[in-house]
Amino acid sequence: MKAIQITHSQELNIIDMDAPQAPAFGEVLLRLRYVGFCGSDINTFMGRNGMALNPVIPGHEVGATIEAVGEGVPDSLTVGMTVTVNPYTNCGKCASCRNHRVNACQHNETLGVQRNGAMREFIVLPWQKIIPAGSLSARDSALIEPMSVGFHAVNRAQVTDIDVVMVIGCGMVGMGAIVRSALRGATVIAADIDDEKLALAKQMGATYAVNTLKGDVHQQLMDITGGFGPDVVIEAVGSVPTYQMAINEVAFTGRVACIGYAKSEVSLQTKFFVQKELDIRGSRNAMPEDFRAVIRYMERGNCPVDELITRIVKPEEALDTMRWWSQNPGKVFRILVEF
Repeated sequence: MKAIQITHSQELNIIDMDAPQAPAFGEVLLRLRYVGFCGSDINTFMGRNGMALNPVIPGHEVGATIEAVGEGVPDSLTVGMTVTVNPYTNCGKCASCRNHRVNACQHNETLGVQRNGAMREFIVLPWQKIIPAGSLSARDSALIEPMSVGFHAVNRAQVTDIDVVMVIGCGMVGMGAIVRSALRGATVIAADIDDEKLALAKQMGATYAVNTLKGDVHQQLMDITGGFGPDVVIEAVGSVPTYQMAINEVAFTGRVACIGYAKSEVSLQTKFFVQKELDIRGSRNAMPEDFRAVIRYMERGNCPVDELITRIVKPEEALDTMRWWSQNPGKVFRILVEF
């Protein structure tokens, strides 16, 4: 079968590998229809992802159909069903697993990062990692996982209807945070450096849009919030300036949820941690209930899916596409590979 493999920095090849045989006990054989390239994949391609195998088959944003099921698989998973995948592992023994927060397992291995991923024609996985996608198409199902990461951050930040929530970064993960904050009744401020993304953020539920390259960001936030600042800031970029902005701009007694991985050390005014009595929380991956919440939202038909998909390409176009993305990082929501 055909698979995509990132071999070295700036190198991507189409390889042939043996197709999996019939699934074993408790396993499901999937036919991959669409797999998304995400931020971790472009970082792997650019040689900046220290967590990834080298070489590695990327891909953990999956839209697939069930090709076959092994013995011991629940009757609810049937051949032909459209599904997505929970791409994380959990050991069942570490502190996170013991505390039922398996999304943050100390020994997690994500598909396409610490283990070979889904950029291939077929894959076999344990049935527990298969999530039925309801009425969604296989194409749209490939958008569920990245949005679920944003949904999870909103849950970590305990967003309610009385909160003003600032989401820094309007990529796919940030869009997920915007959607779920709005669904919970919060007032949402979208912050980004790209006006096109900000316009789409307002379409997806943000009330306000702030271009952080234009004007006085602090004053804009003061005007919006009546001088208090946002109750919640969700950092969905992973850069030094955005981490600093999150701490500086959140209101006194506010909450900060951090999703992005900064590539270098971040200097912060730690006096704000105490003076503001902040809750600063990491947010990693997503839980199964976050996936289900995204599916429920997307099934309503209000999600502007076509605008979230920047390109759909064939495997043979993947190398040129990744080169283009590396030169135009601010213009991409999701690139899907169609198998």
